[in-house]
Amino acid sequence: MTSKIFGALATLMLVSSVYAADGITFDQKGSLASVVEQVRAANPGADVIPMPGNPKAAKNWTIMVFVNAKNNLESYGLSDVNEMEVIGSDANVNIVAELGRIDGYSSAEGDWKGSRRYLVQKDADTSKITSPIVMEIPKSDMGSWEYLVGFTKWAMEKYPARHYVLVVWNHGAGWNKERPFEDRGISYDDESGNHITTPQLSQAMAQIGKIDVFSMDACLMQMAEVGYQIKDYADYIVASEETEPGDGYTYNTWLGPLAATPDMSAADLSKAMVDSYTDHYQAIKQGATQSSIKTASFGKLTQLLDGWTAEVMAAGDLANVKNARTKAQAFYYSTNKDLYHFVKLVSDGTASAAVAEKGKELMGFLKTDLILHNRVTGTKYANSFGLAVYIPSSYTPSYNDLTWAKDSKWDDFIKWIK
Repeated sequence: MTSKIFGALATLMLVSSVYAADGITFDQKGSLASVVEQVRAANPGADVIPMPGNPKAAKNWTIMVFVNAKNNLESYGLSDVNEMEVIGSDANVNIVAELGRIDGYSSAEGDWKGSRRYLVQKDADTSKITSPIVMEIPKSDMGSWEYLVGFTKWAMEKYPARHYVLVVWNHGAGWNKERPFEDRGISYDDESGNHITTPQLSQAMAQIGKIDVFSMDACLMQMAEVGYQIKDYADYIVASEETEPGDGYTYNTWLGPLAATPDMSAADLSKAMVDSYTDHYQAIKQGATQSSIKTASFGKLTQLLDGWTAEVMAAGDLANVKNARTKAQAFYYSTNKDLYHFVKLVSDGTASAAVAEKGKELMGFLKTDLILHNRVTGTKYANSFGLAVYIPSSYTPSYNDLTWAKDSKWDDFIKWIK
């Protein structure tokens, strides 16, 4: 059996017990042999589908957008797919979206339910999605990390490219202590009651494999705890420290520059995404934050941060640290603080030369290395420098489950603060 058959079968089995695409149907009660024959019939010609990131793939980029609108954001999900259609797929760029809907919210566009996958095509009608439906899934759990894997692998195999962007679109909670650990994460599906936790996000990305840009069109996700969890699976992470306005990303204003310059690097594309978002909210005078993080620098971050926290604790600088925690740039959850601003406040207030020197080194690294590009709009976010971190007044043991807490000494530091 060829690798093409294996790839198609893997996709079939991941997505659903009942699956339909390109004339292929699969039911768990059916035989494997019958599925193989359907795959062979639907995929004549070459034996091997180009694998993700194959330099011989025909197109430069595949943009994969996981639009989980199975909640009160449904109308925005419809609008965002229409924004994608302003640009559409072309000879160099695939734009692939899955859009999920449920009862109780928008009744637009025929009020259909379930999930539809689109190969997004250019059109001039911003009130109606006209792109071809390449798959319709009556029941989907977009709060399942396994389902996210299924969508992404399907898109990579069906629309191969040299480079990939994956956008997870939904509500986000980053890291906060106000809710049980299981309630923190992204991609909340109100129909299934499930969502993807931070540790599950890394499980998903491990199965997907490394991509160029991972983006979260969701609130509060640009945190050290989240980014560190998935650092090995994307070159750049684009997200917001703060809550996002309901409109989220304006897809046409960053897909447009990519279509115009399809050989754009991943770094430059991540910057274009940040600029597109912030320009939009700046134009309508609405506060917002967005940044791009270079994941290769996370290892050095833990090294420098551990050195700095060790000096702070050795200096017994507790009163200064508590004052900095109070004054540091905060976001929707008051325990989410901007890391750079917090370090700056501690460094400015310390009497220890060693703490100040270590802080200077750490801030320089954050601003010129780890945080590739940061934009804010609104005076409320003047001290948002691109990466938030959890600084609570009391410690929650579930924090120990994060890779960040296991690999760095930040957990020891926030226990010391109390």
